[in-house]
Amino acid sequence: MSQNNGQKQSGGGGFFASLALGLSNFGSAVTKSVNGLIGYEGLEVINPEGGSGDAEAEAQRGRWKQEDRDNYWSMMQKYIGSDVTSMVTLPVFIFEPMTMLQRMAELMEYSYLLDLADECEDPHMRLVYAVSWFISLYYAYQRPWKPFNPILGETYEMVNHGGITFIAEQVSHHPPMSAAHAENNHFVYDITSKVKTKFLGNSVEVYPLGRTRLTLKKAGVVLDLVPPPTKINNLIFGRTWIDSSGEMTLTNLTTGDKAVLYFQPCGWFGAGRYEVDGYVYSADEVPKMLITGKWNEFVNYQPCDAEGEPLPGTKLEEVWHVANAPENDKFQYTHFGHKINSFETAPKKLLASDSRLRPDRMALEKGDLSKAGSEKSSLEERQRAERRTREAKDDKFIPKWFDLTREISPTPWGDLEVYEYNGKYAEHCSAIDNSDSNADGEEADDVKSTEFNPWQY
Repeated sequence: MSQNNGQKQSGGGGFFASLALGLSNFGSAVTKSVNGLIGYEGLEVINPEGGSGDAEAEAQRGRWKQEDRDNYWSMMQKYIGSDVTSMVTLPVFIFEPMTMLQRMAELMEYSYLLDLADECEDPHMRLVYAVSWFISLYYAYQRPWKPFNPILGETYEMVNHGGITFIAEQVSHHPPMSAAHAENNHFVYDITSKVKTKFLGNSVEVYPLGRTRLTLKKAGVVLDLVPPPTKINNLIFGRTWIDSSGEMTLTNLTTGDKAVLYFQPCGWFGAGRYEVDGYVYSADEVPKMLITGKWNEFVNYQPCDAEGEPLPGTKLEEVWHVANAPENDKFQYTHFGHKINSFETAPKKLLASDSRLRPDRMALEKGDLSKAGSEKSSLEERQRAERRTREAKDDKFIPKWFDLTREISPTPWGDLEVYEYNGKYAEHCSAIDNSDSNADGEEADDVKSTEFNPWQY
């Protein structure tokens, strides 16, 4: 394991909101050009399993029908080299029945790691717990399905997990931006999420232009995350797969300690794929803990000396291990992923703007692709109509639960406008708790019949 103590700008933590879409350097992963398919010469196909597979044979695999693939390619090829974050409409059969806002909430599955971090007295072990929490999400984000883009004003709420109250909101449509706030007795988590993409034909690179702040209440420290970029391979030709390569940096802004981890690129025959290693450093940049593992399976740690070598008498200890997942799940959901979609994690009275209530998402969950596609088109047209109304009235969209600040956060991929939680959601929840209108046993049916309504007008 090599020490990698490179410096990065603070603040690229919006990655977890949008990993459904991206690093162009994939080491020695097997890359082949499609030369045997007329009209697609030179298009890159990357096989993570590597080796002797024929590029044309690999290109014919995947979930696209040839007609859909050909039509999509004729539309998309003009966008090569462009940021396609909000430029194109995608076919519903590549979607999963979940939105970007719900994916933001998936980070909370292993939130017990943050409870442990807050209770921990050792500042370096505290970072081990915290960075393992951020790594834990990658297992879910290897799913090759794309979540729905949220409608402007759409929200997602989550309760009944780890004592957490979670609220996310789509705060901007052009450019697409989301904000989220989560809190329990141990931590406060705030994120402004935005991504920058580069379309390469059969793949797309995604750069996490966002900001994450994690406050540990008892420890009294604030942590900042800069995640690595990611890349979605074989978008149209071949089996879609996702990988990340590069540095993840988690900095304790209070003390100066930090964790710097390197996500290995996928190599020949899948060598190195999923592997992550690095160190926790003290404020004076001395390694204190070495970390190693696989982001889709486990994270281990071990105390080390100033040279980064394991301390005598110590051994690797496991700090996180992925939970068992359902077998043969259509969308490769975890058990927690299914809870995210269910009303089990919904509050007593769900906001009508909640992602669970989207008719396109619900139709896709039931397997009705035709209805999902038509409902998706209808929602997008209503969003365009509302934008025209807003422009005619010279109105500006104002989020309900987050306020745009004057802060501009620098990230490795550009500057970011920052939204902050305004506290109004806590007041909203308190008012509902004090209301007599929520009769026990009636909420579930009432919630499910609520019409999706994120509209301002």
